Amino acid sequence: MNEELINTLRSVVANATPLVIASLGETITERAGVVNLSLDGSIILSAMVGFVAALAAGSPLVGILVAMLAGMIIALIIAVADIELRQDQVAIGFILTLLATDLATFVGQDYTRIPGPQILTTPLPVLKDVPIVGPIFFNQSILVYISYFLVFGVWFWLFRTRPGLAHRSVGERPETAFARGAKVNRLRYIYTAVGGALVGLAGAAYSLSVKPGWATPPNMQGDGWIALAIVIFGGWHPFRVVLGAYLFAGLRALSSAIQRSPDIQISIILLNAVPWLLMIITLLLVSSGSIERLVKALPRPVQKWTRNFLRSDPPAALGTRFEPD
Repeated sequence: MNEELINTLRSVVANATPLVIASLGETITERAGVVNLSLDGSIILSAMVGFVAALAAGSPLVGILVAMLAGMIIALIIAVADIELRQDQVAIGFILTLLATDLATFVGQDYTRIPGPQILTTPLPVLKDVPIVGPIFFNQSILVYISYFLVFGVWFWLFRTRPGLAHRSVGERPETAFARGAKVNRLRYIYTAVGGALVGLAGAAYSLSVKPGWATPPNMQGDGWIALAIVIFGGWHPFRVVLGAYLFAGLRALSSAIQRSPDIQISIILLNAVPWLLMIITLLLVSSGSIERLVKALPRPVQKWTRNFLRSDPPAALGTRFEPD
């Protein structure tokens, strides 16, 4: 394979990593019935505090931990506002994303365009030498490898473990889960905190790896909304979520390549709209039953797996408050 193409695909994987991590974090949160609409601001604030902490401590690890803590705190504010204060999750999340963005811009103004610690590429021995696949997937930073683990780990947790079944039931049928002894609101706190921490990790992935440093306006602004859209596009399923993230990153890379080409003249506005159009078309196909009819035409052994993989129904109790009384 052409070396330039391999480098492009390697870049796509690296650039998709923050979207993968943030989308998986939101998948964990929404599977528990909580909507964290603060993703964009949370990623931006986490990127800023992660970079500043790494710069002050001289250690990217410190920056990652601080960024995860910031993401966790923002997510828990939404959970507390919903469970304890009985406020609307969506409204609080929207306010927080605006607040976090402005706070990051204000606090980080003295740290713009300053070089700092970075998470370097760490090729994996043996695996990096596998033809084609090795240079693309295994000549990356540690955060990319963590994203691989998260995809399979979240899938295994949700669909192959009893605690994962309880996790999903809290977001689907909280009354039934409560009747069977589950501490619904406690589990929502836990999974909201875990999801928020992963969103914070995505912010650190931007400022310490993908787009090192801090700038105003933030380089990653808008990617939180994309991550939210990817969760919907992915049908709250980890494997589809990662495919959606790679699709967005691939189309971005294609858009950049087309812009650099003097022989192709396509509106940049149209290119930026392509990922959203594909997502809308996919959701329409699923909701209209067209995908279901296509699945029925497949051999019976693969019908069940394909139907489950393509399912895009949101958790039934998503965004609703649970009252134990």
